[in-house]
Amino acid sequence: MDITSKIALIKEFAQEIVTEEELKKVFETNDHPIAYDGFEPSGIAPIHFGLLRAANLKYMLKAGIKFKLYLADYFGFINNKLGGDLEKIRIAGKYFIEVWKACGIDEKKVEIIWAKDIMDGIDYWDKTLKIAREISLERNLRATTIMGRKEGEKLSMGQLFYPPMQVTDIFHMDVDICQLGMDQRRANILAREIADKLKWKKPVAAHHHILLGLQGVQKGANEEETMIKSKMSKSDPKSAIYMHDSAEEIQKKVNSAFCPLKTEEGNPLLEYSRHIIFKEIKAMKIERPKQFGGDITFNNYEEIKKAYVEGQLHPSDLKKGVAQELDKLIKPVREYFEKNKKAKELYEVVKQAKITR
Repeated sequence: MDITSKIALIKEFAQEIVTEEELKKVFETNDHPIAYDGFEPSGIAPIHFGLLRAANLKYMLKAGIKFKLYLADYFGFINNKLGGDLEKIRIAGKYFIEVWKACGIDEKKVEIIWAKDIMDGIDYWDKTLKIAREISLERNLRATTIMGRKEGEKLSMGQLFYPPMQVTDIFHMDVDICQLGMDQRRANILAREIADKLKWKKPVAAHHHILLGLQGVQKGANEEETMIKSKMSKSDPKSAIYMHDSAEEIQKKVNSAFCPLKTEEGNPLLEYSRHIIFKEIKAMKIERPKQFGGDITFNNYEEIKKAYVEGQLHPSDLKKGVAQELDKLIKPVREYFEKNKKAKELYEVVKQAKITR
């Protein structure tokens, strides 16, 4: 595959590439560069964790990239996830692995890494201290939004370690491409600045779009805070569709979702269509009574968007179509957890755990 085609695959999901020219150079010098995405293990997996991440990963693997899925157990501990109980956090991490497998991610094609394993050595902490020396307290505080915290929020001393540790991960795992969400942008830009200061390899950042929660846009004090407040969150059942939801639960949640008439911007159901559904299916058929135009089929996102914003597709019909397609994509995951005893046991433990932050 030529370099132009590889970059096109990354552009299929990346909202921003910092920078495209540097990404081109990475592919010119390395047929199999290393990329990673990291996760704090906590809570039940929503569709952005399962379906969206799996779709992104397929593009990366197709481009010949070696991918590392990073389970940031100690980051969850610092961030008080699941009450800061490391045992429960690690059970949640094992549950995450089962979700990935249920979504079709082949463990043989990716490397799964735990924070506890790469942190077990002086080399990691040597890098952390060198990185921390280059970051002012003010700069570090601004970067704590990567934890899902607001600027100015009261933090523990341990949480101040979070940004330099996340930057350390990038260099310690020898990452060429940071493939994380837009909500992690500050960490990746900080890593690029540190690379310049310490003359280390500078990572390219490929940031994917952050899915809106079912409630739509929730205004914050600034653009970044608005994104954080508006995103689908596994800790907020009102905002999320989970990978274990039944067809009835999915339909109920979608029916109550924010879905403004003739509007694309801020419409979570069109977002799910664009970033998840039409990445996995070739066509969406929506059944309608003849008096409302009869059945209609869309072959890509642009078709359904055009029909919706022009008023040819009613919100109730969009909701019906999105719910049906999401159910089809989630169904294999539900069945996997029903049949796999180990996966089911892990899910039950995580489901009973108290969500904290």
